[in-house]
Amino acid sequence: MTQESEKRQACWERWNREDDLALTPQERKRELVRIQLFIDEYGPTPEQKADLFLEQGLLYSFAEEYAKAIASYDKALELQPDAHKAWYYRGNALGNLGRLEAAIADYDKALELKPYQHAVWYNRGLALRNLGLFEAAIASFDKALEIKPDQHTAWYCRGHALYNLGRVEAALASFDKALEFKPDYHAALNIRGGALYNLGLFEEALASFDKALEIKPEHQKAWYCRGYALYKLGLLKEALASFDKALEFKPDLHKAWNNRGCTLRNLGLLKEALASYDKALEVKPDYHLAWSNRGYTLRNLGLSKEAIVSYDKALEIKPDLHKAWYNRGLALRNLGRFESALVSYEKALEFKPGLHKAWYYRGCALYKLGLFEAAIASYNKALEFKPDFHAAFYNKAGCHALHSQIDQAIQNLQQAISLNPDKCRELAKTDSDFDSIRSDTRFQALIQG
Repeated sequence: MTQESEKRQACWERWNREDDLALTPQERKRELVRIQLFIDEYGPTPEQKADLFLEQGLLYSFAEEYAKAIASYDKALELQPDAHKAWYYRGNALGNLGRLEAAIADYDKALELKPYQHAVWYNRGLALRNLGLFEAAIASFDKALEIKPDQHTAWYCRGHALYNLGRVEAALASFDKALEFKPDYHAALNIRGGALYNLGLFEEALASFDKALEIKPEHQKAWYCRGYALYKLGLLKEALASFDKALEFKPDLHKAWNNRGCTLRNLGLLKEALASYDKALEVKPDYHLAWSNRGYTLRNLGLSKEAIVSYDKALEIKPDLHKAWYNRGLALRNLGRFESALVSYEKALEFKPGLHKAWYYRGCALYKLGLFEAAIASYNKALEFKPDFHAAFYNKAGCHALHSQIDQAIQNLQQAISLNPDKCRELAKTDSDFDSIRSDTRFQALIQG
């Protein structure tokens, strides 16, 4: 071997080492210069040249210069169209540029050339998941796991796709598999907690969030989700502390400010709750839930006009937010604006027809407007969705009494009293709606018990 060929071979062996990929940015730049010099001056074989372009592409990819990386992979593929690694790495670069469909096409080409590559199936699954093609993503993750059953990230991402399809129990099983292979996988523990939360298993969810935080105490999302689980368990002070921890690590976490506000509100600290909603809106002015919750708190503070302004902001952002329409109706009711309240209840029911309280308060508004028959029909709708709603039976009884429909009045009052004896008897004793039937022996028997 001549001195020149020995030098060429030494250079080639240097660039054919995998550990060259773990370089500092400065070292990477030097390697790129050397690779180009070798290509230009040492006359590598076509096969060597293709491999050099491949490594050049990888170095560009590690530097996040993906367009240059793709150009290098293209040169490698011109020389070796069946280089499955070049197709795979080109797919990765395209994926990093957000060109997911093109990335999938490259992964398919790599798999056509060499089907049993778990990393390619896995990254193909990621691209499909990011396109919202969850079923196809799951199939891809399954292929990766056939080849490498202990790939914890594939189990995790498979679970994520299942979770997005609403298949929560199957997702949970996938997260458990990920944790079987990597017990300290905090991201899997956190999303596992989310799955348990969605199944209504709040204590188990809490344990999962706690485990995630043992591993990564600064994991703000786990603190936030932990707070939500504590809130659902009625442990409001503990929930508040958890939301505060989340905000300690991420002060601009608008959802934590919002849920902190809800917790404070349920603790009866309405002004503090209002300040928390304002912080959420400072971070994210178009956060409809914070506007809606702010309105609810203002109404509870007796500030119904201000509450309506907040509900209007929420509905400007999200016009189908039924809770905001419903609560807006209640605020209008507090102001004696029954016709406007009626419109709000009807909007709430347009988006959520089974909202029994909206049917009930719609009936109350119709009653206030003197439309007793329409009110009765609205109370009947409320009872269709909640058959044990004593207030609807009670108000129906009053409407029937005002129409001198004595039998119906007695029958509905009897139903109301059977569901809530103490409250309904006490109300009926002084309710002027029943004046026309007060002397009826059946009425007297009902209110005396």
